[in-house]
Amino acid sequence: MDILAAFGLSASAGLNAYIPLLVVSLLAKFTNLIELSDPWRAMESWWIIGLLIVLSVIEFFADKFPAVNHVNDIIQSFIRPTAGAILFAASANVITEIHPVISIAAGLLIAGGVHAIKSLVVRPAVTATTAGAANVPVSMLEDAVSTTLSVLAVVLPIVVGVVLLAFAGLLIWWLSKRASKRRKNPD
Repeated sequence: MDILAAFGLSASAGLNAYIPLLVVSLLAKFTNLIELSDPWRAMESWWIIGLLIVLSVIEFFADKFPAVNHVNDIIQSFIRPTAGAILFAASANVITEIHPVISIAAGLLIAGGVHAIKSLVVRPAVTATTAGAANVPVSMLEDAVSTTLSVLAVVLPIVVGVVLLAFAGLLIWWLSKRASKRRKNPD
């Protein structure tokens, strides 16, 4: 189950870097649902929790204003994969079962992949098709999905595993269908 939580938290970080870090910090601090080992136990510090709250608020508002959201996505291209790496490695007991380098690489790839799809495919399509009118609702949906996915990854990791597998399957199906269309119409 810990590996499913790690995948879910890393995927969540691809949408919003600070929400899953804050969720893990708060759950580790106030519940026994997740227990962080050293050096990740530092995430339970009030200083880190306070910093994550401030960064979450900044990212929330930065992602709601035109032009600022694009600059934010560029900055987050480095932060979200890093957050995914931290979350994958810090997830309960994963660090002791999987080599830390593999954990960090997996987290980087998962969060980076989700962020790339979001910032290079989804957001430009939303902006182009709605003249930017849907950017704020989509951003709010991303924040809600990131929060829900983060909590579910810790509380019900099997559900997150099923959701991520279904999403991966849909993505593969969509990409293969798109490639098939391109082969038929090479315009």
